Amino acid sequence: MNIKKHIPNLITLINLFCGCIAVVYVSEANYLMAFYMVCLGIFFDFFDGFFARLFKVSSPLGLQLDSLADMVTSGVVPGYVMFSLFSNSAHELGTNPFIPFLGFIVTLGSCYRLANFNIDTRQTDSFIGLPTPANALFILSLPLVIEFSDSLIMLEILTNQWVLLFITLLSAYILNAEIPLFSLKIKKFNFKDNALQMSFLLISFVLLVLLHYIAVPVIIAFYVLLSVVNNMFLKK
Repeated sequence: MNIKKHIPNLITLINLFCGCIAVVYVSEANYLMAFYMVCLGIFFDFFDGFFARLFKVSSPLGLQLDSLADMVTSGVVPGYVMFSLFSNSAHELGTNPFIPFLGFIVTLGSCYRLANFNIDTRQTDSFIGLPTPANALFILSLPLVIEFSDSLIMLEILTNQWVLLFITLLSAYILNAEIPLFSLKIKKFNFKDNALQMSFLLISFVLLVLLHYIAVPVIIAFYVLLSVVNNMFLKK
């Protein structure tokens, strides 16, 4: 029995397990632990592919498992968080009990993104549209900004249902938009070939030190903006 071929799939299932735990924490309004579990799931999501390449055991089964696990960790969980934010927010859109379910548009957008990724041959060295893990981190950081930020303006913004609706629709769009985004994979350990990636990681680290949880949505937005600017220079 070849144990090595099962290791990547086991790691993928641990990612799924982290996502399931995150769902429970969101149901208990423990958004900090939900954020940590999603981060842990994303960590395992990175290493399942790493070990599959290392052991040369990539398989169609692994590809399907990876997408199904991501669907929970980076699809269901952020959608549930948006549902919770809608439920806890002021009722600018009315008191219709259906309104909070609009948060699951994030889940629908994530599902379409994951399915499309599996058949899109262009996304080997870069991404088309925002990857679901990055989007999940963005959404999961919002309740933490509300909880840990001292800014009343930030609190009013992120508890406004119109703002939440805009974030939800933007999230579903940016996941599937035809926008090339650079990959963070570093193939050669030199600055010349990885100036963009290393600069982004350095700036992200500084932002995390200075802003803590508030830095997460800023970093994701900066990643998209930097990719767009980079695309403009490449076209020239």
